[in-house]
Amino acid sequence: MSDPFLDAAIEEAEQGLAEGGIPIGSVLVVDAEIVGRGHNQRIQRSSAVLHAEMDCLENAGRLSASEYRRAIIYTTLSPCDMCTGAILLYGIPRVVVGENQTFLGGEALLSARNVEVEVLDDQRCVDLMTAFIAARPEVWNEDIGE
Repeated sequence: MSDPFLDAAIEEAEQGLAEGGIPIGSVLVVDAEIVGRGHNQRIQRSSAVLHAEMDCLENAGRLSASEYRRAIIYTTLSPCDMCTGAILLYGIPRVVVGENQTFLGGEALLSARNVEVEVLDDQRCVDLMTAFIAARPEVWNEDIGE
């Protein structure tokens, strides 16, 4: 059975890919409602910081601390150190990760800080990243790769 929030994050990833960017997407959910959506914008906006989770948080706008404490962030790929830091900064208690096979980010730090991390091992997410890394390794490597 498909998770509608992961599906929305995958839609964001696919939109990023269609724009010529890196196929990583994210949604922020509060009380079972999407309040923010985003996708990696490094290529499209020539940005050093607009990873999917950062774009999602930016697009959610200013939320109250109590809203962040009730939030779940969905991301198609394991969050990097920067995005992990933002999740911790805002006190988001739960992270749902589409996949961590192509990149393992700050999941251990999140767990150590009492953030619930659920990895879905979704094949659609794996396929998006595997294909992208094979097709554009230079783009992947300039930011987060080897």
